[in-house]
Amino acid sequence: MKEIDENKITGFFDKDTEIRGELNFKGAFRIDGRLNGKINSDATLIVGDKGKVEAEIHVAHIIINGEVKGTIQAKDKVEIHGQGRVIGTIVTPKLVVEEGAYLEANCQTTDQPLPPKAQGKDKA
Repeated sequence: MKEIDENKITGFFDKDTEIRGELNFKGAFRIDGRLNGKINSDATLIVGDKGKVEAEIHVAHIIINGEVKGTIQAKDKVEIHGQGRVIGTIVTPKLVVEEGAYLEANCQTTDQPLPPKAQGKDKA
């Protein structure tokens, strides 16, 4: 397991910041404010305990201490800590939910991404 060094965070926005739109980043990024939109990265996203995110999220790893609403697709892992709240859909190979966390989601533990909504069902 790769530990996150808080000193190696390459992007951050604080609790008094609100962003609407698309966030793309390299390196670890921490959100303690509000974000509404899309998030794309091959790195780690940290949602702090004051963070509120409503987004379509595509990352390698996400650590949730705040609130996330939307679709989360993580290539490596989704971690929902004790104070974390998730409402939506999660697709990831590894899902960790700590005691006390709130989870209201459709969860799929796979490394296969969600199919686009326009496509029909796969044939068996």
